[in-house]
Amino acid sequence: MKIAIIVAMTKELNLLLPIINSCKEVSSANGFSYYEGLMAGKEVAVMQCGIGKVNAAVGAFALIEAFHPDIVINSGVAGGTGSEAKILDVVVGDRVAYHDVWCGPCAERGRIQGMPMYFEAPAEVLAKIDESGHVKKGLIASGDQFVDNAGELARIKTLYHDVLAVDMESAAIAQVCHIKGVPFTSIRVVSDTPGEADNTSQYQHFWDDAPLQTFHVLTQLIEAL
Repeated sequence: MKIAIIVAMTKELNLLLPIINSCKEVSSANGFSYYEGLMAGKEVAVMQCGIGKVNAAVGAFALIEAFHPDIVINSGVAGGTGSEAKILDVVVGDRVAYHDVWCGPCAERGRIQGMPMYFEAPAEVLAKIDESGHVKKGLIASGDQFVDNAGELARIKTLYHDVLAVDMESAAIAQVCHIKGVPFTSIRVVSDTPGEADNTSQYQHFWDDAPLQTFHVLTQLIEAL
């Protein structure tokens, strides 16, 4: 099995590269670079796509074209929503959706015409992840903004009352995978809670203390695939 892993930021990439065996950087014909190696005996390719939906979509398409993976996993951090998922909890996206899309009066908010409202992770992949303790399965909503205030979070929760986490890339990667016919799931560690008084310091402090084992769910999933 060939597994592609996409992260947005250098900080996230630096958490992953040390746990890849026989890691080597590869330059593809499309101008992007990624890292190939082994995790739990599986072939993996890791790419840092950059922040935001356009970077995520272009990176996902390039990685799929170059590596031809059997599954794409998006790993990294996300904001919590003040619900079940707290700081250092891991949210596995059983569904992902956009929170900043509206195609006009004849369309549902959050849905791109011609696309599903929710991009769903494969049931057989979700079944391999144990939902207990700090691991939660639920909806991740994506948009091109760092959500840092209660008003914006309230708007998102009006659209998706059961949203567990917000990020800037998952839905765009999921849409590309949907178009290309490649299974996808997103695994995000909650770094902060938007709207709380110390939201910014929560985010910054997370990076000071975040242990590598916060990505244990990713490793366990790869072992089980």
